[in-house]
Amino acid sequence: MQIQKSFKEVRVVGSLYLVPTPIGNLQDMTFRAIDVLKSVDVICAEDTRTTGQLLKYFDIETPQTSFHEHNAYEKIGELIELLLSGKSLAQVSDAGMPSISDPGHDLVQAALAREIPVVSLPGASAGITALIASGLAPQPHIFYGFLPRKKGQQLSFFEEKKAYPETQIFYESPYRVLDTLTNMLAVYGDRQVVLVRELTKIYEEYQRASLSELIEALEEKAIKGECLLIVSGAALEDRSLADQDPVALVKALVVSGHKPNQAIKAVAKEYGLNRQELYQAYHQQKEDHSE
Repeated sequence: MQIQKSFKEVRVVGSLYLVPTPIGNLQDMTFRAIDVLKSVDVICAEDTRTTGQLLKYFDIETPQTSFHEHNAYEKIGELIELLLSGKSLAQVSDAGMPSISDPGHDLVQAALAREIPVVSLPGASAGITALIASGLAPQPHIFYGFLPRKKGQQLSFFEEKKAYPETQIFYESPYRVLDTLTNMLAVYGDRQVVLVRELTKIYEEYQRASLSELIEALEEKAIKGECLLIVSGAALEDRSLADQDPVALVKALVVSGHKPNQAIKAVAKEYGLNRQELYQAYHQQKEDHSE
């Protein structure tokens, strides 16, 4: 067991700060994020040119070091040694929260293994920012990030996720989004989807539609700019019991706000199950996990 008191202990080692950066509009930078970037000894940047523009905008003169997926293996040891020597570091990605779709997670694990404090700052996250304005259920939700690129892998991925009740969040390239939506329609059926592009920028746009409607619109007019997809989860009547553990379905309904007994009753009725047996299985699994 490891307990970290981020600000109440005197240490001889430095701290690793995870600092979010704007996903488009530079005014979304927080005062605290600016202060931390000014106060640390080194900024670990995914792309020093991109971060350099941000630092110039806010008059931040802290030196940078390059840290990305292609050099992470060789750089992590060097960064840990700096932290152990008492230097504090800030890790940033090109946009949004660090450790999401970048090698920050590996650095966090390495720091924690040496009992170096890791401090995360709140800030911009494209997935959550888009989700709450999408009109689709904000909770429960699942964030997947970037999808597999090959058609076969993507279809297999969707097959695994088609019965999930949670709203699903994906990042996708504007050049691949039409193919992705077509694959999604083939597996998921005609669900509601929201395509969000250029989030927080002057051309920010939400396209809320069914999958078939959105595909038809994109066939007529292609899109440009950074985009993400938010897709509604499977409705209870669309889930196959063969693909789902009934206890897992009960848990999903509980997470979404149903009381356990209501969820058990709904799943048992939908799939013709014995309610008492499902009740016992649900509570037995809860007891097993709590031990």
